[in-house]
Amino acid sequence: MRKLTEYTPTRFMAEDSVYDKKAADYAVNFIQCLCHTKGTWAGKPFELIDWQEQIIRDLFGILKPNGYRQFNTAYVEIPKKQGKSELAAAVALLLCCGDGEERAEVYGCAADRQQASIVFEVAADMVRMCPALSKRVKILASTKRMVYLPTNSFYQVLSAEAYSKHGFNIHGVVFDELHTQPNRKLFDVMTKGSGDARMQPLYFLITTAGTDPHSICYETHQKAMDILEGRKINPTFYPVIYGAKEDEDWTSEEVWRKANPSLDITVGIDKVKDACESAKQNPAEENSFRQLRLNQWVKQEVRWMPMSKWDACAFTVDEESLKGRICFGGLDLSTTTDITAFVLVFPPVDEDDKYQVLSYFWLPEETLDLRVRRDHVPYDVWERQKLLNTTEGAVIHYAYVERFIENLGEKFNIREIAFDRWGATQVAQNLENAGFTMAQFGQGFASMSPPTKQLMNLVLEQRIAHGGNPVLRWMMDNVFVEMDDAGNIKPSKKKSTEKIDGVVAMVMALDRAIRVGTSQYESVYDKRGVLVI
Repeated sequence: MRKLTEYTPTRFMAEDSVYDKKAADYAVNFIQCLCHTKGTWAGKPFELIDWQEQIIRDLFGILKPNGYRQFNTAYVEIPKKQGKSELAAAVALLLCCGDGEERAEVYGCAADRQQASIVFEVAADMVRMCPALSKRVKILASTKRMVYLPTNSFYQVLSAEAYSKHGFNIHGVVFDELHTQPNRKLFDVMTKGSGDARMQPLYFLITTAGTDPHSICYETHQKAMDILEGRKINPTFYPVIYGAKEDEDWTSEEVWRKANPSLDITVGIDKVKDACESAKQNPAEENSFRQLRLNQWVKQEVRWMPMSKWDACAFTVDEESLKGRICFGGLDLSTTTDITAFVLVFPPVDEDDKYQVLSYFWLPEETLDLRVRRDHVPYDVWERQKLLNTTEGAVIHYAYVERFIENLGEKFNIREIAFDRWGATQVAQNLENAGFTMAQFGQGFASMSPPTKQLMNLVLEQRIAHGGNPVLRWMMDNVFVEMDDAGNIKPSKKKSTEKIDGVVAMVMALDRAIRVGTSQYESVYDKRGVLVI
């Protein structure tokens, strides 16, 4: 058994939170007084594996200044046969019987009653094997309910069909195999405001990766990934994902061990080897192996840009040295309450030069703090760093954006500005009146695919310099692409998990920079001089 030799609180611990070792020890000890219920482990004490103990100590030991738990939602995504059901059952019993909550309501949820009953049956067997609990817990097997008599608390099984039942006063929810939920109805009923009357409700979501990119599980998976990779901040959400990356070798034993933290404990490596060999012989089994053994989301849209390649293009872009240079703009206005983006692309002047990118962004000033709290994106930090501009009021003042672009026009030689005519007609007209050449740019595959593909080529060849702008990087990391039957691609605002306006603006500007470049504007006299007759 791999035990946790030294505990270090999660990096997602809030600055004002504290680690209460006594509270964490209590939770760990409660669980370790239970017994395993199946197979060769049946009847043996539930000794938490290192990764399990880390989760329990983080969830139950990290407390806010008011003494209540910091995290109210835990998302644990992990391959099959790692001990999910046992851990979920132990957490359910801890919330119901060991949390000191009077009349606690704890629910076990899954796609159907049979699935939801799996964790319940494990919990019921744990109670039967524990003398202290068996005296205090009444198990109602027919209704899949158990009652902890000292506090009149209960643990009840629900299924997806129960979504219409409101009026819950939830202290805890254990969602088993969230990826199997047919829709989001039960999830919303159980998590949206249902625990407001409790001081520290816990929603414990545990699952293997799924296959549906439009599911509530994938939505939650993306939220967890955003927090893990620093795109979002949410001090109440605890993300844990064990799995292999898309570009890793799915046949590698090293990859198996990284993705399966309980390997050689709850599942033998020989079982994984056998499953891998079977998948090699039968390609139809590969996706199943990737999903269940490596916890990979299969048959899904994936983020488009390899961010290590994008980061390798963070070459310095010096605005002063670009003064007077020919460049092309892309303008994405979005809505009056959302991010507006303007990107300039400077074509290379010689073989050693790169396409250089300058990006500018705007948000309404009045709603900035609200958006930081709601979206968990550091807009306020970017504003202080002068990477994001704000306009007065609760909506974007396009006149301010127009003046900003006019000032850029005095500094740089902006030859064309590409724009999406939807919602931008008046701004485009105003900029045209100010002397800019405006080019309407369609948002379909025909217009967007060539520059989108070319952007990837430039990044892979390190022929583009973007200066490492963190706002543009965040947007690039959000990009999902759509593909048509002919293989054309375009950035998809609908499928992308967050804002990508700067990328769309850059793609439009890049198209004009590549198609038009500097050649159209070169004077014949630049090449041969003036002839004297």
